[in-house]
Amino acid sequence: MTIIPFAPIERVIRNAGAQRVSESAGMALTEILEEYGLEISKEAIRLAEHAGRKTVKAEDIILAKEMLNK
Repeated sequence: MTIIPFAPIERVIRNAGAQRVSESAGMALTEILEEYGLEISKEAIRLAEHAGRKTVKAEDIILAKEMLNK
């Protein structure tokens, strides 16, 4: 089960230039984005905890993304 609704994903694909978007294409991108988002979130939580915080900040998300893209 996905968390992100189809409509925003469809808009993302359309903003990239697609005229039409199949439901299966939207679901595939949804699954990929949710998986990647979960990985980034887990790393960001680890970074926040390492800094002695319970709150995940934007800087944690950005740093986590950078770390995972290396």
